[in-house]
Amino acid sequence: MLTLLDQLDKGTLWRSPGGIHPPEVKFLSNSTPISQLPLAQEYLVPVPQVGENCTLAVKVGDKVLKGAPLTQGTSIWHLPVHAPTSGTVIAIEPRASNHASALPVNTCVIAADGEDRWCELTPGSIELSNHEMIAKIHGAGIAGMGGAAFPSHIKLNPVSEIELVIINGVECEPYISADDRLMREYSQDILSGIGIIHRLLAPKRIVIAIEDNKPEAIKAMQQAVSQSTLPAGSTRVTAIPTKYPSGGEKQLIQIITGREVPSGAIPAKLGIVVHNVGTAFAIHQAVTQGKPLIERVVTVTGQNVGKPGNYWLPIGTPVEHVLKYTEFNAEADQKVIIGGPMMGHALPTIQVPILKGTNCILVPSSQEIGTTPEEKACIRCGECANACPALLLPQQLFWHAKAEEYDKAASYNLKDCIECGCCSYVCPSDIPLVEYYRIAKSALKQAADEKHQAERAKLRFEARIQRLEEEKLAREAKAKEAAARRQATMTSTDKNAVAEAMARIAAKKAAAAETTADNAPVEVVAADASSTEAPKGKAAVAAAIARAKAKKAAAAQGADDAESSKQAVSAEQTASSEPSEPTEQTESLSQKDKVAAAIARAKAKKAALKADSDANGDTDIATDNTDKPATETMANAEVDDKKAKVAAAVARAKAKKATSQQAESSDVTEVLPEQAADAKPESESSSIPSAPLSLEDEKKAKVAAAVARAKAKKAAAQQAESSEVTEVLPELAADAKPESTNESDDESDSATKPSASLSPEDEKKAKVAAAVARAKAKKAAAPKAESSDVAEVLPEQAADAKPELTNEPDSESDSKSSLDAEPSAPLSPEDEKKAKVAAAVARAKAKKAAREANAISDANE
Repeated sequence: MLTLLDQLDKGTLWRSPGGIHPPEVKFLSNSTPISQLPLAQEYLVPVPQVGENCTLAVKVGDKVLKGAPLTQGTSIWHLPVHAPTSGTVIAIEPRASNHASALPVNTCVIAADGEDRWCELTPGSIELSNHEMIAKIHGAGIAGMGGAAFPSHIKLNPVSEIELVIINGVECEPYISADDRLMREYSQDILSGIGIIHRLLAPKRIVIAIEDNKPEAIKAMQQAVSQSTLPAGSTRVTAIPTKYPSGGEKQLIQIITGREVPSGAIPAKLGIVVHNVGTAFAIHQAVTQGKPLIERVVTVTGQNVGKPGNYWLPIGTPVEHVLKYTEFNAEADQKVIIGGPMMGHALPTIQVPILKGTNCILVPSSQEIGTTPEEKACIRCGECANACPALLLPQQLFWHAKAEEYDKAASYNLKDCIECGCCSYVCPSDIPLVEYYRIAKSALKQAADEKHQAERAKLRFEARIQRLEEEKLAREAKAKEAAARRQATMTSTDKNAVAEAMARIAAKKAAAAETTADNAPVEVVAADASSTEAPKGKAAVAAAIARAKAKKAAAAQGADDAESSKQAVSAEQTASSEPSEPTEQTESLSQKDKVAAAIARAKAKKAALKADSDANGDTDIATDNTDKPATETMANAEVDDKKAKVAAAVARAKAKKATSQQAESSDVTEVLPEQAADAKPESESSSIPSAPLSLEDEKKAKVAAAVARAKAKKAAAQQAESSEVTEVLPELAADAKPESTNESDDESDSATKPSASLSPEDEKKAKVAAAVARAKAKKAAAPKAESSDVAEVLPEQAADAKPELTNEPDSESDSKSSLDAEPSAPLSPEDEKKAKVAAAVARAKAKKAAREANAISDANE
């Protein structure tokens, strides 16, 4: 059985599956030699790898020479880019790419100076080492010239042993003849490049494969082989049948060797490497002449080109410039295709550059390539499967790609599709199958890139976490070592100092905690204190508050004697009101409440010692106040005070309406301030009503009685002389007895003193009160009434009167109501009480004047 090498030597060929025979139309361009075009004004050199594998070696404004590198990098995947001509870098910006999408790509724009001067080149020789040769090839930026543009220096440095090298000169795509003309005109240079490849890979056989429709190229290459220095029998030229796509890498290997490259594998795993004839020519120039890959042969063809042929075009030459100098005649809806009609793509714009993988610019007429037919439904004929050279199932790939089920399409080996276009060419439904496959491949590639980036990000994150953890452990270990060293070098004195410092810190923390606890609100402390004290303590606090407020009000009244009578009435009646007077409490709800609470706490202990002496006078108040907080008492008193004021206002309105003497009302108000200020309250706890009747009903009843008595008095009263009043009032003062059970023993003794102890000011006020009463009676009585009745009534009132003013805390309303209640001829017990009040006023004034100093000092506590 013959080995593979024996079969190669005999020229044995194998049949490849699938394939088609489209019109070749190579005659348009292969009949003329390769020529040059004038220099363009500017060149667009894409630098897409900048930022990934390399950096820019130039900046805007730099002068560059032909062949000067524009990028630099150390990555194995970095493919250097060189200046195609001499000139100036005028911009580095995104420009449209040479792709069907025309997506912008980073581009270096060079304005040509027209001199086309080369940079300094370093020629080489065959004596260079393999590493130096590969470095020169890498530095020249050589990529696969067949269209894939795979870096050639990677192919020339495989990890596995290579037995066979195939030089691809098939060029099966219709219209393209670049490799044909290159083999005809530069066969010796191509063989020189093949010799360098033989030196680097040391294969057992080298096969130059050329399609049998290129007889001139086959003859030229055979002559070059016979004249080369390669080992005899190691290299041969093999003509293969014309069939599309015989020039595909995997298809060519199958035709030459009969072997099939596994799915997802590369030919190097089979010990085979494939290079294009254009790549071999570029390797020769890079190694022997030191020239980088800055130009290539491009076929410009089509019926709409006036000068079709093959041209040496610098990399970066705008397509527009090429079409301009080849006499391009555009039609309506003209297509410009990069590549052949089978695998090429139409350009959306001609402002794009020539690339290293560009081998053809096709400008067909409408007769050559008609309009794109409308896509119709698949009829499942199976022609696409018969034509597929990769033995795939195009109809299944189409269904999944159209439904965007890319994972299922990948399961049908979508990645093995070479996009040759055979399936689309034979499809009777005119379905652009290759377009669907390209979209699916792009989506899968994007998903794979995203997954790869996510995995890289995860690895970076995990590495960062590990690094931070290691740094933390290192810091902790370092701190422990430092602490151990300090502990070892520390003396007993230092240790004691540390212990003392820790103790001081603990003490400061404890003191700060106690201070925080002591800074609680005063109201809360007062409430807690009142809740923990015994009932006796509560009574003492309430009594002390009542006494302090009464003394304070009395002192204020003595200082305000010069004020008007209304102010005197308000101040003096406030002094005799209930302990929880809302008027004072509501004037300052923040500061005064706190002061009152503080006074109560301070005097609680003092009041406890005086419990025996104060129990008789303060029992009622204590009993009421112990059941509810001071704040509740103030709220209730405030409500009662408002109701009392309303009732008093009603009484005043009725009195004014009945008497029609509004002028005398102001005079009457001057009398009762004396009485209200000096009268002793019958009970300090009487401000809290305990009668069955409500406070409002009781006040209305009193007002009605007072009005009736006033009317009777005014009818009976006659003109009286002012001297009689002065005779009555001393008697009232002598006979009146105090009936207030809540006053202290000192106050009771002073109340029994005779009226002779009245001051001149008090006597004057008493005379004024009597004069007002007499004037009131005189004006209301009949003209012939005798005034002597008044003198007879008043002594009786003074003897039996009992204070009732304490039941109505509002001073102004009480004064007017009591004024209307002037005595009539038949005195009632209530009238007698009011007469006694007048006498008690004088005594109280004398007593309070004597105790003024003590009251002020007690209130300040």
